Amino acid sequence: MSRFQTGNRPPATVSEQLRLGAGFDPDERDRVVAALHRLDSRLKTFPAEGTDLLLSMKGRDSRDPRTVLECSIVGWPKLVATSTKSDVDQALVEVRDDLIRQINDTKTRMEPRNNRSRRVTGRRPAE
Repeated sequence: MSRFQTGNRPPATVSEQLRLGAGFDPDERDRVVAALHRLDSRLKTFPAEGTDLLLSMKGRDSRDPRTVLECSIVGWPKLVATSTKSDVDQALVEVRDDLIRQINDTKTRMEPRNNRSRRVTGRRPAE
């Protein structure tokens, strides 16, 4: 099993791991989860118990808002995606896409490079 698979533990999902911080009301949760749902394909390889997402927005009604999506995964560095878009929906898309990129980049850096036998691939072994 890859170190990025969850085994028998439930996988992480946006709807379960997301906490709304400053700048977001609880009644916006469904809208936010729908905007971030593409993260589920990356999060599902991590166990829910060690994964946390925190979304906040500072200065929502100001000229210079700042949206921050923080992702904490046990054994990983903290990942932080930010956006300065004033439209909330555009900011959510920007932080979602940036976090997906960061997860992909971190997985690539952390996987074994010189040990083919430890890599998990879809290829068949050469016969």
